[in-house]
Amino acid sequence: MFPAVLLTNQRGHLFPWVPVALGVGIGIYFALDREPRLAVLAGLAALTLAAGLAALRCGPGLAPLAWALALVAAGLCLAAQRTAWVAGPVLDFRYYGPVQGRILDIDRSASDAVRLTLDRVVLYRMAPEDTPRRIRISLHGVQDWLDPAPGLVVVATAHLSGPSGAVEPGGFDFRRHAWFLRLGAIGYTRNPVLPLAESGARMPVATTRTRLAAHVRAALPGETGAFAAAVTTGDRSGMSQATLDTLRASNLAHLLAISGLHMGLLAGFVFASFRFLMALWPRAALRWPVKKIAAVLALLAASSYLALSGGNVATQRAFVMVAVMLGAVLADRRALSLRAVALAAIVVLVLRPDSLTGPGFQMSFAATVALVSVFGALRDRGHVRPGGRAWPVLAVVLSSAIAGLATAPYGAAHFNQVSRYGLLANLLAVPVMGTVVMPSAVVAGVLAPLGLEALPLGVMGLGLDWILRVAGGVAALDGAVGRVPAPPGAVLPILSAGALVVLLWKGPGRWAGLLPLACAGWLWLTAERPAMLVSGDGGLVGVMTAEGRGLSRARGGGFVAGAWLENDGDGSDQATAAARWPGDVPVRHVTGKVRSAAITGCEGAAVVVSNARVPPLEGCLVLDRDSLRRSGAVALDGAGRITAIAGAARRPWTGSRDGTLSGLVADWRAGQRARARPHLPELRPVVIAGPEQSGTHP
Repeated sequence: MFPAVLLTNQRGHLFPWVPVALGVGIGIYFALDREPRLAVLAGLAALTLAAGLAALRCGPGLAPLAWALALVAAGLCLAAQRTAWVAGPVLDFRYYGPVQGRILDIDRSASDAVRLTLDRVVLYRMAPEDTPRRIRISLHGVQDWLDPAPGLVVVATAHLSGPSGAVEPGGFDFRRHAWFLRLGAIGYTRNPVLPLAESGARMPVATTRTRLAAHVRAALPGETGAFAAAVTTGDRSGMSQATLDTLRASNLAHLLAISGLHMGLLAGFVFASFRFLMALWPRAALRWPVKKIAAVLALLAASSYLALSGGNVATQRAFVMVAVMLGAVLADRRALSLRAVALAAIVVLVLRPDSLTGPGFQMSFAATVALVSVFGALRDRGHVRPGGRAWPVLAVVLSSAIAGLATAPYGAAHFNQVSRYGLLANLLAVPVMGTVVMPSAVVAGVLAPLGLEALPLGVMGLGLDWILRVAGGVAALDGAVGRVPAPPGAVLPILSAGALVVLLWKGPGRWAGLLPLACAGWLWLTAERPAMLVSGDGGLVGVMTAEGRGLSRARGGGFVAGAWLENDGDGSDQATAAARWPGDVPVRHVTGKVRSAAITGCEGAAVVVSNARVPPLEGCLVLDRDSLRRSGAVALDGAGRITAIAGAARRPWTGSRDGTLSGLVADWRAGQRARARPHLPELRPVVIAGPEQSGTHP
């Protein structure tokens, strides 16, 4: 068989395809429009076992195909298991009233408001089995009475609702994203949030992290200190939205997230420093396994960094990759190899299969695979000479170009923008991050117990000041940011398949991967955005015009409007888009109960849209509150035909759980919570006194 011959020729180079097969199964799971039933999952588990046993008995030509089938089925089962594991109650109505919970995390919303993630939630007159396990609220108004810290139990009067779905068919589904974050409700409060119990209870690592971030911000005030706190602890709550936008526009936002670059720089600095210091002692250099000792110490440093940084998904992924590399050093294997990268990807996919669909996983592994493949090929051909004087500069330029090229399609697809001068910004900023910022952070951490961290923190601040200046200068250049329309859903899978063939396949056959790459590019370039979009609540309509998308309202539905315009590759604001609304469009948009109830006819419109209930009409398509509640956001083509409905999928995060593994786990947990008493902290009076009011609140 021809495929068997091809696979036989790849013997010894097939292990990097293991996470690819797992990823295919996980991707199939998330592409389904309904959750697999328990019987289907049982059959897939049996198929995994049978295919694995068959692979052990097949010849070298067919065994890889059997293993691939087993891994695809296993990936689908892993994704279903993860979905069930995070299952929890989701709020299905609008709630306004008392909210009590323990602060789990602190960050900022897109509107620059402080945002709290709470667990151990208690809602008024809601049974424990129906109460979301976690909620997230944005703090608006005056919040003088609260100094938020992880572990602090607080009470507030808040507006809550369940996470919303995609703003358009095929768009980013926040409801699914929130499901895997275990968020059952989101909302806001305009009233003061009051403390009920001391902070730090049973959360010593989070409390230490918060105190460390506050200490760094005190030593380095302003945006520099906020940047330093984000780099060292992952706490971005002190950074302004303007700084975040500048870093994104200059393609330097990856320096803010604690990911592979930071973890690699820290572990590499610790590894090289300890190896160098031990090499200065002749007895240790001759008798001790210096390299392995340095690897263990670097792994301990990386573990501490993981804990202090909050341990989010990106940091966990980076730690796994660094741990695999250092483990290869301990096992006397090559640290930077495709096998090591593949092993890291396997660990991440087994632990967090849902991360496959996120930009973090896609961009980080795209960059890593591309860097290891290209530098490995150059090394094998003798083009890499690390001993040359120009090699450090050439390595920075080459690595930045390769990583930027590998991640550009994924960044453009997820964030709808391309930084045209990102390579320039990275060439000016990344070396400073590696030679000044991260080493200074490590030295500051070592000297902090002695109270001598001021000097290294000052040096770190100088490096961060330079990075911020570079970001501001590059972002201010004409045409620094290019807008890109969102690609069809098939583009990234096809593009990834082609890139993997080019990078992982051995021999001339790898160039066959250029065909899928070309197909993905053609699909992206020829794709057309929907002629008409209707928001899930009926509050906003957008129609495509010659100047760009025109919106039916200049205010209201700002989040939906911004997402639509971003997906169009349009940098305009809502007011500008509303001015494009054509006067002759065959769409009638009515808002409000009174005006909607008064509608008696289509009045020449082909489509009538409302955020309230509309009486039955003849001769036009009616998209009102009731129909949109069932369908979610709607897209129509140029002829007015509905092309996709966002709410068609019957998945656990859309409320469809009967007969599924997620439903079984959710019912079991609900029973456990119903039998257990809700967690209530020891309430103590909190005295609030201000210039014009005073009182005692429980």
